Amino acid sequence: MTTPTDPVWRRHVDGFGEVTIRPVAPATDADLIHDWVTRERSRFWGMRDASRERVEEIYAYLDSLTTHHAYLIHRDGRPVGLFQTYEPAADPVGECYDVRPGDFGIHLMVGPPDGGTEPGFTGTVLGAFLDFVLTDGSRRRIVVEPDARNDRAIARLVRAGFVPGPEVDLPHKRARLLFLDRPGSVPG
Repeated sequence: MTTPTDPVWRRHVDGFGEVTIRPVAPATDADLIHDWVTRERSRFWGMRDASRERVEEIYAYLDSLTTHHAYLIHRDGRPVGLFQTYEPAADPVGECYDVRPGDFGIHLMVGPPDGGTEPGFTGTVLGAFLDFVLTDGSRRRIVVEPDARNDRAIARLVRAGFVPGPEVDLPHKRARLLFLDRPGSVPG
């Protein structure tokens, strides 16, 4: 029998370790997520002033939806990232561009480094998450919309193969759309 905190995806990455992804358990994970989202380095996540209770409430709400999901990614059992997925047609971003069949949205935040930065860490975590997302063959194109001022995130996504799209106004930010076509698919 599986529990809500059992991994839904697992892969060994040579030279990095075992990467697992599991759904966020709002009540259990609220302390960790609150710690991450309220740090200065996470300012573009938009939750710097949120209380622990508000963080739990937000993730409990996400957990109740069928179109939006939140996951923690672990490296060798230690949480290292928070990822959210969504169907663009059921999200405000879907009002800002022509949503195609097979579009799938993600948000990502790599957790604070434990003991300093590690070259290649973010790229490996992002790559593992994209592998997880693309296990569903119906997902033809990945959509991201980081804050337009978040140059580091945008550059990292471009290095991962995302193609920049337009800047758009969302309810809480000006965002840069970026798109990643599924390998082997023909862009629409």
